[in-house]
Amino acid sequence: MHDGSDDRAETQVEISVISSLSQIDAAEWDACACPEAEEGRPIDPFTTHRFLLALERSGSVGTGTGWQPQYLLARQDGILIGTAPLYAKNHSQGEYIFDHNWAHAFERAGGQYYPKLQIAVPHTPATGRRLLVKPGFETVGQSALVQGAVQLAAQNHVSSLHITFCTEQEADAGAQMGLMPRLSQQFHWTSDGYASFDDFLASLSARKRKNIRRERAQAADFGGTILALTGDQITPEHWDAFWLFYQDTGARKWGTPYLTRAFFDEAQETLRNDMLLLLAERDGQYIAGALNFIGRDTLFGRYWGCLEDHPCLHFELCYYQAIDWAITHGLSRVEAGAQGSHKLARGYLPVATHSLHWIADEGFSSAVEQFLHAERAAIDEDIEIMTEYGPFKQSSTEVDP
Repeated sequence: MHDGSDDRAETQVEISVISSLSQIDAAEWDACACPEAEEGRPIDPFTTHRFLLALERSGSVGTGTGWQPQYLLARQDGILIGTAPLYAKNHSQGEYIFDHNWAHAFERAGGQYYPKLQIAVPHTPATGRRLLVKPGFETVGQSALVQGAVQLAAQNHVSSLHITFCTEQEADAGAQMGLMPRLSQQFHWTSDGYASFDDFLASLSARKRKNIRRERAQAADFGGTILALTGDQITPEHWDAFWLFYQDTGARKWGTPYLTRAFFDEAQETLRNDMLLLLAERDGQYIAGALNFIGRDTLFGRYWGCLEDHPCLHFELCYYQAIDWAITHGLSRVEAGAQGSHKLARGYLPVATHSLHWIADEGFSSAVEQFLHAERAAIDEDIEIMTEYGPFKQSSTEVDP
């Protein structure tokens, strides 16, 4: 495989596949996945060796899960210059970029959609780099990883390859390499230099500001306190409580939880410095919680659950506490996970997310490409309309009535 550049000699890159991250040194993987972590936190923790290995060790991916690791490694002159978290999949669960209709259409036409290949972070709808290349090797590394993944898909006669929640730069590069780009949508909160939660409220329209204050007051009526825990503040007993919350939400949303109980034990050992756990406690009992992951500039909201229903407690733990913590700790963004137009009224605006797709069957690929073109136009319009009707003041002169 070659980098395809015209201004330098073609360079041979060797692609290989490993079935477990235990087969590669953490520092070698992370030099591609999060080189910025040498000077602090990674941009996000989700492609780090420790996070992906925790998924493996806990049985949250691997045999019986429909997520079979096939990690790609790209080496030049024996040096690892790129990696990708690739999985062989026999379903479309835990992805959040939905292709169920594609699978049904292809199978109705007599095709076999599964297995497919997916470059992704399992169970994690958070944007980040998916073609993990060492600084200085961006062009040759991304090209080699894409070509390697497509060749692996073709050689194994699978229907398709998907790269989900990639960066916009990767989406543009992948499109230039012949992959089909797809646009999706999430809701993110972005700081405008706020020094406090009240500063954030002051940027909202009077009606939205009043509504948020009312919701926070209602949430406080659950009668207890909210704990914000990270690092060594998190103990095994906290995971015992959170597992009950997570099971309840998982059963209602997906039938069975995506993560195993063992994942939270792994997290306690290797990921607790990457996590913010928000717990609602009353009379010595934990009744609700929300789990976030901490990036360099972003707080990533991931899981929520409760044992008791209380008005607005979900909004408080998942949205308002996250914003408050981000402001206090100098983070510029909160990503609140997949879906949810109800987030708009709470200060989270729509943003585009990106994915890339390759389909082996030319006829079906052409049909999907037409669908994606129409879908992109609809999402662009949707984002524009919702942003216009967002919760923020329409002018700097708007004041409380």
